[in-house]
Amino acid sequence: MRERVRRLGYAAYERLLRSELSGAPSHVAVIQDGNRRYARKKGADTSDGHREGAETTEALLDWCDELGVREVTLYAFSTENFNRPEEEREHIFDLVEQKLRTFADADRVHDAGVCIRAIGETSMLPDRVQDAIDYAEGRTAQYDRLNLNVALAYGGRAELLGAARDVAAAVDAGELSPEDVSVDTVEQRLYEGPTRDVDLIIRTGGDERTSNFLPWHANGNEAATFFCTPYWPEFRKIDFLRAIRVYQNREDSWRTTRARRALALVSAVEDAEVPQARQILGRFRDALPNSERAAVDDEYDAAD
Repeated sequence: MRERVRRLGYAAYERLLRSELSGAPSHVAVIQDGNRRYARKKGADTSDGHREGAETTEALLDWCDELGVREVTLYAFSTENFNRPEEEREHIFDLVEQKLRTFADADRVHDAGVCIRAIGETSMLPDRVQDAIDYAEGRTAQYDRLNLNVALAYGGRAELLGAARDVAAAVDAGELSPEDVSVDTVEQRLYEGPTRDVDLIIRTGGDERTSNFLPWHANGNEAATFFCTPYWPEFRKIDFLRAIRVYQNREDSWRTTRARRALALVSAVEDAEVPQARQILGRFRDALPNSERAAVDDEYDAAD
């Protein structure tokens, strides 16, 4: 009886969260933290925690496809993880190899149009994992409905450092002028993988930090972040919906801020600059509360 009540309550809360959402982020990045601590809590082997975490990852992809998320980046194995005990590393490598091959052959991956890529210093990985990466990427290269980036032997600082060295070498060789270095110049030298900036970073396990994950693609502080206490194997769909709600609230707040700035600009700038300010204001007008929206309409009436 108690379990039935719990299930009903969970289903009702999921419906409530869904009703509060009006859209989804385009790119979600996930730091899957807590597999080992989950296993210790259960009195199980570390390998059991990683295996159950992999099951949560499969469920996450289903949720993303259902909600219309276009890109997912998973922090599967960092450069720092090479410091873990050899037995644990080998188990993770076995699991990654298995899951890459399973995903590459799964009908639901092909039906959903999932394109799998690995990002990171993949040459540091065992040959069997590199072979699995090549297999998964080759089997799904033709798809573009959902991009799945798996960060393996990944470190954000190393990625930026490598790009900086490549730019410096091009400048030193006379192939590039320092004045011509731009955002595109750097992006062309990053790991091949993410096709768009990150909208939402999720971290499980209780730590409130992003741990050197996608510093460039997080676009400074523009990505919303959602930190939660469940370990990754415990992460549920309602946790994912709560994360998207955080993203949506931040997006709504950003739109409101832009609208308020544009309203102040319309009132303050010279006449020559008003058309551009009014254009910005028109884009974000609906984000304002009713009282402030009335001020927008007054500005439009005064200008007509």
